[in-house]
Amino acid sequence: MDTRLTRTLSSVTFALAVLCGLAFLGTGVTHMLDDGAVCVQTDFWHNASLADGLPVGKNVEASSSAARLCQNSPSVGQRAADLGAGLPWLLFGSLALLLFSRLLKDVVRQGPFTDTVARRLSALGWLVAVGTPLAGLVVGWSQSWLVGSMAPIVGSGPAVSGPQVLILAGLAAVIMGKIMREGVRMREDLEGTI
Repeated sequence: MDTRLTRTLSSVTFALAVLCGLAFLGTGVTHMLDDGAVCVQTDFWHNASLADGLPVGKNVEASSSAARLCQNSPSVGQRAADLGAGLPWLLFGSLALLLFSRLLKDVVRQGPFTDTVARRLSALGWLVAVGTPLAGLVVGWSQSWLVGSMAPIVGSGPAVSGPQVLILAGLAAVIMGKIMREGVRMREDLEGTI
C-alpha cells in the first residue's frame, strides 16, 4: 500500500472539505446581505405563452422562454429560500469530504483492515445514503416555496433534486463497512486461537 499517496489524498480531501465549508459560510453570509433580485427556474409554464399574463406577485418578472421568475425586492424568507438551492449540497459535500479525509487518515495510521476504518466507512456510507435525499428534499422544498411565493397559482409541489444515485453508493459503503468489521473480528478470533 502506498501510504504517501494515501496521506496526500487525505490532505487534499481535507483541504477540499474546508473549502466547501468556507464556501458554505461565505455564500450564506454574502447572499443574505445582498440586495439584488432573487430568481428561480420552474418548468410549470415552460411551453406556455405569457400573452394573457401570469398571476405573479408584486415586483416579480416572469419569462416564459426561460421558465424563470425573478423577485426584484425579495423578502428575507425568499432570500433564505433561494439559498436552499446551493447551500445543502455545499454542506453535504463538506461533511462527506471531511469523513472521507478522516477515513484515509486512519488507513494511513492503522492500516486498511481495522475496526476503526470499518466504522468510518460505515459512517461515511450512512452520511451519503441519508444525506443525499435529505439535501435533495431541502433544495426541492425551498425552490418550490420560492416559486409559490412569487406566483401563488403556479407553485408546484416539492421535488427531490440532485444525484440520487449516490444513495446506492452510500449503501454499498455501509455494507462494505459491515463486511470489513466482520473480517476484522474473524482475524482477531483467529489470532487469539493461534
